[in-house]
Amino acid sequence: MPKFLPRITGTEAWLTCVIALICLGLSLTTDSFLTLVNMFDILNYSAVNLIFAAGLLVVLIAGGIDISFAVGASVVQYLVAIALPGLGGGNWAMGFVLAIAFGTMLGAINAALIYHFQIISIVVTIATFNLFFGLLMFFTGGRSIYMLPDWLVTRVVVFERETAYGWAEITLPVIVMAAVLFSTWLLLRRLNLGRQLFAMGDNPEAARRLGIHIGAMHYLAFGWMGACAGIAGLMQAHYAQEIVPNALYGRELEVLAAVVLGGARLGGGRGTLLGAVLGLALVAIAQNGLNLLGTSPYAFRMIIGAIILIAIGMPSGAPAYLTRLLRRPGGPSKGVAQ
Repeated sequence: MPKFLPRITGTEAWLTCVIALICLGLSLTTDSFLTLVNMFDILNYSAVNLIFAAGLLVVLIAGGIDISFAVGASVVQYLVAIALPGLGGGNWAMGFVLAIAFGTMLGAINAALIYHFQIISIVVTIATFNLFFGLLMFFTGGRSIYMLPDWLVTRVVVFERETAYGWAEITLPVIVMAAVLFSTWLLLRRLNLGRQLFAMGDNPEAARRLGIHIGAMHYLAFGWMGACAGIAGLMQAHYAQEIVPNALYGRELEVLAAVVLGGARLGGGRGTLLGAVLGLALVAIAQNGLNLLGTSPYAFRMIIGAIILIAIGMPSGAPAYLTRLLRRPGGPSKGVAQ
């Protein structure tokens, strides 16, 4: 297989099969699921979550966990909106620079608390989740911002096609998402820093003895997460054409479930970008299918909780083992103790 193509693991193969089965079932039970308009809608909506997933994957590979990124993205939205008028209204270049800078700063706060005070990452990010959201609501009073620069709220459509169900469009967030995913792939698979992140997540003490600067890796992982959160916040403001303080509240569970389902290990040292994308695709398609079927939105929350429990409880080698088992001549029973 060429080096530029991703290697399919057992987890990714199973996710692909499950996604295909769900798509088949929804295409048979609904009229609008398997249409270009709906597929593009899923892609446009999921772009923000995929940007989140890229950053969270880096943190999980490094052995940490972050549940504050969605709230951090909301904070970045407001900081950018406040800073832009003083800069003459800004433009896309300035917006990205500010979003990445503010997001990286919030990520660095998490990294500093985790590394210098030796606090477990989930405890730190639970604390900063509440701290960031509390400060945001306190200073904004929970008010939304509707008066945004024209360049930010004007829809940028990079591809459109008229169909029997309406216009199918691919918008700017999808292109930005693709750029973030490619950058994350380069970091994890083509740079020495990515190998150091994997090593630290797998065994921090061994990584330290090899000369890897553990503190720098913390700042890299959580800084990358913060930068992705900043970009995602900017894209959410562009997509929604407004800034609402709690618009992204709760996204952290969807993204965490998707990335863990995609094979990223909560203990660190393992995870693939393809797995994270497939996990998020499964979650997004399930949510879209429930909406089309008229199912209560609370059912989706139950599914997310079940996904997290299944993904955490499943042994790390189970998908690959099941794949080998089914490929064995004679089926599952041959060579297996009864």
